[in-house]
Amino acid sequence: MSTSRRDATVDLIAIPRAVVSLAAEVVHSMERAMIGDHRIRTARGNAWEAICADRARARQRDEIRRLVAALATDDVTEAAAGRREPRASTTAS
Repeated sequence: MSTSRRDATVDLIAIPRAVVSLAAEVVHSMERAMIGDHRIRTARGNAWEAICADRARARQRDEIRRLVAALATDDVTEAAAGRREPRASTTAS
């Protein structure tokens, strides 16, 4: 008789799962209605934004490297022309 009682218990986890699922569905529907389908953030959209940000950072790094190289070249050129002493190297030993 104890087996029939065990089978009759209510799964207490199922109720919160159903409530959370329903709430997520309502929020999703409201977002689509208020914002529109074309402006909803998706994993694909997030990935594209991350790619664009990575490319922008890479361009900035390249520009900084070019500027540093140009400054280093100017230092050597000016020192060779006798206009200025070359800067001390800041490499750690």
